[in-house]
Amino acid sequence: MARAPGLLAPLLGLGLGLMLALSLPGSWAADCGSLGPAAHLTFAPAARSRWLAPRVRAPGPLDHLYGTVRSFLSAVQLNPFPTELVRALLNEPASVKVDEVVRYEAGYVVCAVIAGLYLLVVPTAGLCFWCCRDHRRCRGPAKMEHKELACERGTFMTFLLLTTLVLLIGVVCAFVTNQRVHEQTGPSAEAVPQMLLSLRHLVSDVPQELQAVAQQFSLPQKHVLKDLDDIATNLGSTIHTQLRSTVYDTLASLRSLGQALQVSVDHLRALNTTLLELQDRQQDLERAVSVCRERLHDLLQEPGCRGCAESLRQAGDLELGADFSQVTHVDDVLHRLKGVPEANFSSMVQEENNTFNALPLLASLQMADVVKELKKAVAQQPRGLKTLAKAFPNWEAAYRWSQALEKVENSSRPYLKEVQRYEKYRWIVGCVLCSVVLLVVVCNLVGLNLGIWGLSAREDPSHSGAKGRAGARVLNVGVCLSCLFAAPLILLVFSTFLVGGNVQTLVCRSWESGELYKFADTPGNLPPSMNLSHLLGLKKNVSILLAYQQCRKGAALWRVLQLNDSYDLETYLDMSQYMASLEQELQNLKVDLENVDLLSPAGHRDLQALQSSGLGGLQYPGFLIQIQKPVVNTNMEKLAHELEGLAQTQGSSVLGKQLQEEAHRLRNLYQEKVLPQQSLVAKLNVTVRVLASSAPKLQLETSRVMDRVTHLKGELPAWATRILRNESECFLTREMGYFSQYTAWVREEVTQHIATCQPLSGALDNSRVILCDMMADPWNAFWFCLGWCAFFLLPSVIFAIKTSKYCHPIWKRLSSSSSEETQLFHIPRVTSLKL
Repeated sequence: MARAPGLLAPLLGLGLGLMLALSLPGSWAADCGSLGPAAHLTFAPAARSRWLAPRVRAPGPLDHLYGTVRSFLSAVQLNPFPTELVRALLNEPASVKVDEVVRYEAGYVVCAVIAGLYLLVVPTAGLCFWCCRDHRRCRGPAKMEHKELACERGTFMTFLLLTTLVLLIGVVCAFVTNQRVHEQTGPSAEAVPQMLLSLRHLVSDVPQELQAVAQQFSLPQKHVLKDLDDIATNLGSTIHTQLRSTVYDTLASLRSLGQALQVSVDHLRALNTTLLELQDRQQDLERAVSVCRERLHDLLQEPGCRGCAESLRQAGDLELGADFSQVTHVDDVLHRLKGVPEANFSSMVQEENNTFNALPLLASLQMADVVKELKKAVAQQPRGLKTLAKAFPNWEAAYRWSQALEKVENSSRPYLKEVQRYEKYRWIVGCVLCSVVLLVVVCNLVGLNLGIWGLSAREDPSHSGAKGRAGARVLNVGVCLSCLFAAPLILLVFSTFLVGGNVQTLVCRSWESGELYKFADTPGNLPPSMNLSHLLGLKKNVSILLAYQQCRKGAALWRVLQLNDSYDLETYLDMSQYMASLEQELQNLKVDLENVDLLSPAGHRDLQALQSSGLGGLQYPGFLIQIQKPVVNTNMEKLAHELEGLAQTQGSSVLGKQLQEEAHRLRNLYQEKVLPQQSLVAKLNVTVRVLASSAPKLQLETSRVMDRVTHLKGELPAWATRILRNESECFLTREMGYFSQYTAWVREEVTQHIATCQPLSGALDNSRVILCDMMADPWNAFWFCLGWCAFFLLPSVIFAIKTSKYCHPIWKRLSSSSSEETQLFHIPRVTSLKL
């Protein structure tokens, strides 16, 4: 009876384990979370610092002056950009007609006429003034002092002072702008070769930088090689982790089934032993009961036995109830289970567990050669990266580009030196002429001061008029200087105006508006020697405006120049073949699970013996029918008690004594024969009931476990292969992450730092700032201020001549014969000389 719970528990665990095992075949369809994401790689920048610092003119007090000059030039040059004229000038200079140039430059022609008149009138007027002064006719006749004379004198002095102040402002601005042009000419001229050199290095340095980029492919390679060191162990651990629940549950089911098999065989043997003993005892018991029944029948039928009828009836029923000779024998089943269990299921399961747990080490040993081949494949550099740097120097357009820039750079240096030399001469001439204008301003101011001083001293009788004469002479010096330097002044103004004005209206204005780019983009406008597409030997025409806009956005040089057919970066970054070789090598990774048997041959024979033993087919109901019958149909203790009572009631002592003896014999038979038989029946009852309830299930579970083991043993290699393939794909995806980081970095490094054309747009912007903002604006402001001074020199000369007359002494002669000199209540007399 103690073994019954021990059989039910293994069977319950067996059924539960099989349910879990059958539900786990798809448990390895996991994601790639076990490997983790790819680590972030940090690459060293390969591009050299070639960016041109953007040049911007800082806001200053001269900005309003520059704006005024631009407005003036816009009024002078009202014509739009001369597309046809410039096209003819660039392509066929001999075909340019003078009348077309004059028509376009109409505003400048008008200014030239004005400058010519100025050049003619001012020196002529100065010459006349010089001749008049030599003949002492410039001062005119002496005038008498009167009220209108004082008003005229004040008016001319005031206008002269105002004109002088305007001249002073103009000459100061001229000095400042002249110096500004001179200061910025040197750095601007030096910036041109620097920009050209930077643009040339933009192409010439690319191969070395691309080589440095390609060499950094070793960084993701190192990470992949490091991961490959542990791939075999990791894959084995993953297979073990994803299969262990299924394998462990199956092995646990085998252990439980082995325990149940052992318990069932023990119960069957106990049943057979008990049954044989019951059958042997049943024969002895049957003979003893038969003898006892016959004696009691004879004794209770005697005539003198009083009240023995009921006892006689009970004695007649004294016979065996259960007949165990009629139950099915279990000899055949025991014969089929002979030697079962042959295998030690606990040891077998433990051994299989150890074999399965050694799977990571087993995988590492089995994959060693494949991992070595994988490392060789990873150590190779992709074909595209090998030619990434080599393909760039063979780019014909790059060579043409470099040669063109080098040619422009070399040819520009002498011109730039000449520009700086002539700029020095211009600066000296400008400083001289500005100094002359400043000297005129000084003469006007000094002459005015001396004249005013002389006028204030006229009332002094001792005054001799020297201050007034000195003031007049100083003003005359200023007039002479104005007339003498008018010609070089107006020539300098017009020459700088003609150059700077055309630069502003023809180049800078159209540059800022984009007309210059549109002109260059129109086919036929530029000669082949200046055409960008022809210069670079491109198959397609490149829009300069579109290229400029794309470069400002950081586009790659070959995309802007439409050279994708010649140099396509994505072609060199294509790692499909490289990754295909890695994937192919990864497919060679295999794990052999043949050593995981799960069930030994001895265990398999035990389970087959149990399955074919017929244990579940025994006629257990026949056993239960006999077990439910009493061993003897009559209650022997009750019958013995009644016999003792009859012995007391009998009249014959002899009969009473006999009844008493039979009762004693009956009790002994019950104690010696019936009670042991009942004990064996109870024992048989427990064994039969246990086997009746467990044997059919045990055989069914045995069939299921054997099927499961057979199926699992056949499917384990396929499942392991699928897990291995899934994990290999996950590994490949993670390693692809390293290469994807590399290609993304190369794409950004090459397109935005190494071969970006953004320096081109920066060079164009800087060129415009240098030419227009740094040079043209102060240049134009200089001639504008100098022209301003030249214009106001005319009123300065007029007012200086007029004012000088009032600085000379005036004689007043009062005569009595002259009514106009007679004053009321005044005695006429000769007056002294007054200033």
